[in-house]
Amino acid sequence: MNHRRIIIIGTGPAGYTAAIYASRANLAPLVLEGAQPGGQLTITTEVENYPGFREGIPGPGLMDEMRAQALRLGAEIVPETVLSAHLDVRPMVVVTESGDYTCDALVIATGASAKWLGIGKDEELGRRGGGVSACATCDGFFYRGKEVAVVGGGDTALEEALYLTRFARHVHLVHRRDTLRASKAMQERAKANPKITFHWNQAVADLETRRVETSPGNPVEKLRALRLKDTRDGSPSLLEVEGLFVAVGHRPNTAFLRGALPADENGYLLVEKGSTRTPVPGVFACGDVQDSTYRQAITAAGSGCMAAVDAERWLSETCPPSRETSHV
Repeated sequence: MNHRRIIIIGTGPAGYTAAIYASRANLAPLVLEGAQPGGQLTITTEVENYPGFREGIPGPGLMDEMRAQALRLGAEIVPETVLSAHLDVRPMVVVTESGDYTCDALVIATGASAKWLGIGKDEELGRRGGGVSACATCDGFFYRGKEVAVVGGGDTALEEALYLTRFARHVHLVHRRDTLRASKAMQERAKANPKITFHWNQAVADLETRRVETSPGNPVEKLRALRLKDTRDGSPSLLEVEGLFVAVGHRPNTAFLRGALPADENGYLLVEKGSTRTPVPGVFACGDVQDSTYRQAITAAGSGCMAAVDAERWLSETCPPSRETSHV
């Protein structure tokens, strides 16, 4: 087996930042990239709210910069997907498609994936910057003066809708029922906002698109309208919008853990308040896999820093270097 002082599972802002700090602490971290290297930012066309890039930067470009920085500082990054992790043995065992690794400390930075509507085209347009998003805070600015829609009925959906009223000409809240799951206070705020219209008992059946030439000879598909279906009688209707924000929840990427770590009711890993420590000694969680509140690149990066610092301190106190480290 290949042993490491510390292994980081997952990339994105949390994983790469943890790798940067762990490298500077001389821990020679191994980073297992996973199925989507760079995380959700690799499907974000433009990031304008990450400090240090006054003109903005494409999401994939930001991840490339972080990855290159981690490599320059000494991190080892391999294109492995983790199948399972055994946290009840010492050293811990991480099982990948090509073999096993052992480690003294483990940082979990596998993020969370947005739940889509299950119609295919929404996820496709979301990945291509075609007018569909799962984050109003990330992308709302791009819809200034436009008609947009939000799908969902919980607090997150109403928060997204209220946030979008700062930019959009009008916000359409599409919900498949005639009552909302959101808190009463949030409902009252949304219903009192004249820029929000509720479309009750409606489900998104399909999306209509138009071809837009963003540059000479480079046409792309952009959202034009939502095809809605009444959930009571099936009658169709058309809602013309230029942006769709899917707010039906996120799913933390923790299936490989098979319940080995405590999580909240929505599957987000539990950490000790003010730290990234999980209830299992030597295991730390950072980024969206443990954050159901902010889910921003900057907060993920911050918690990645915390995870590396927490891990380095734990290692120095409980597991000082004593064995040779073998490399791939």
